Amino acid sequence: MPRFEIDVDPCDHITADAIGKPGQRVFYLQAYQDQRTITVIIEKAQLQSMAIGIEQFLSQVSEQNPELDEPSGDYVEDIMRINPPVDPLFRVGEIGLGYDKDRDRVVVFTKELLTEEEDPESAAVVRFWASRTQVRMLARWGVEVVSQGRPMCPQCGQPMESEGHFCPKKNGYKH
Repeated sequence: MPRFEIDVDPCDHITADAIGKPGQRVFYLQAYQDQRTITVIIEKAQLQSMAIGIEQFLSQVSEQNPELDEPSGDYVEDIMRINPPVDPLFRVGEIGLGYDKDRDRVVVFTKELLTEEEDPESAAVVRFWASRTQVRMLARWGVEVVSQGRPMCPQCGQPMESEGHFCPKKNGYKH
């Protein structure tokens, strides 16, 4: 049985953001409901995958429900920035998506990352219920947040530091 389960239903606002300098950033997924703020830590790769997954998921929802209006992805950067308190409940191990057709709501399902010694059934769960427009804004903003990091080396695809970059492709060795 999970340590706890939280449903943010419905989200008044949902966003993701990073705090820190490129190369040392911590990424968060955060939602508000009434006076409550729920925050979890995610990885950069999870945010990138979630953004791509949301767009693909919304495309499938639209195909299956052609009567639905196309959700807007227009966002205002100042509104999408993460807000204090940044007091994460846990680090996310799994992210999933679902859709409730009757309510026209998308759920972003997050499950706690546990150590190998911990019982997988005890992982905490947070479900963020949001409109299709809210999750499209989350996806588009997430792509922007990810792109604000360190530039990628065109040779090896690894992040480049401002002090310089050891590129395995340039010296002929790849470890």
